[in-house]
Amino acid sequence: MALNNPAFNNPAFQDPRAVQTYPGGSKAAGLTPPAAQTQYASAQHAGTDAAAQAHLEGMYTAPAAGAIETDRMTVEDTVWKTVGLFAVLVVGAVAGWVWTMAPVAATGEPTLMPWIIGMIGGFVLSLVVIFTSRKTIRPALIFGYAAFEGLFVGGISAFFEMLYEGIVLQATLATLSVVGVTLALFASGKVRASKRATKVFMIAMLGYLVFSLVNLGLMIFNAPIAGGAFGLLSEKGPLGIPWGVIIGVFVVIMAAYSLVLDFDMIQRGVRNGAPRKFGWLGGFGIMVTVVWLYVEILRILAILRGSN
Repeated sequence: MALNNPAFNNPAFQDPRAVQTYPGGSKAAGLTPPAAQTQYASAQHAGTDAAAQAHLEGMYTAPAAGAIETDRMTVEDTVWKTVGLFAVLVVGAVAGWVWTMAPVAATGEPTLMPWIIGMIGGFVLSLVVIFTSRKTIRPALIFGYAAFEGLFVGGISAFFEMLYEGIVLQATLATLSVVGVTLALFASGKVRASKRATKVFMIAMLGYLVFSLVNLGLMIFNAPIAGGAFGLLSEKGPLGIPWGVIIGVFVVIMAAYSLVLDFDMIQRGVRNGAPRKFGWLGGFGIMVTVVWLYVEILRILAILRGSN
């Protein structure tokens, strides 16, 4: 306090010995200088001990101040918000799965409506959340995003499960493994975000985005060089390994580093004392990355099983 408030920069408030030379310090008490010094030191020592004891007792008896009491972002509160968002996603995924498989009994073909609706709705809401978060955080929009992403994940999972039985379980276990390992390495301090790595990550992301758009264009126009189900990603690369698998491994690494960036930003928000509502934004960021990671792993497995 003394360093923050200029009024307490006076030596009398910072150094007990200064009272010996402070004008009128001894005479004001009506005592001889040695007696004044002794009595002052004893009183100060007793007062310090009492204050320290009272402070410790208050610390141990007072309830812990969490995110609700402080209205500040904490790691624990962000974790619970993230769990809630993933719960909504799982419910949406079940609905998307059931909706996709509903026509199979009658027509033998699944419907792609949950996949399409979830993809478009999730994309639109993600943009709204990102651009409006500069002014305010709206949890309802983030919950809506989770629901649409659930439809998308459930729809695409059901579709690929019809083609390759057991692929969804494999993709889910692989995604959980990558997330768990990344979180463990980050928590142990062995993996951290750095400026150089982030620059490389951004360049790689831009390159992958351009490649994905080119590949999509070739698939739409049915170009002969992109004849597989996944366009250029289905073509054979070195040692007969499909390019989709080779590129997919690097994309999974990028997604894992994106998780590291998400964890780092949450820690920064906690350290900076960000408002509690920013925990929803942290959960939103993690969800975007995990869904991306799952879809990439699902595609890698589909390419591998389709090439056999």
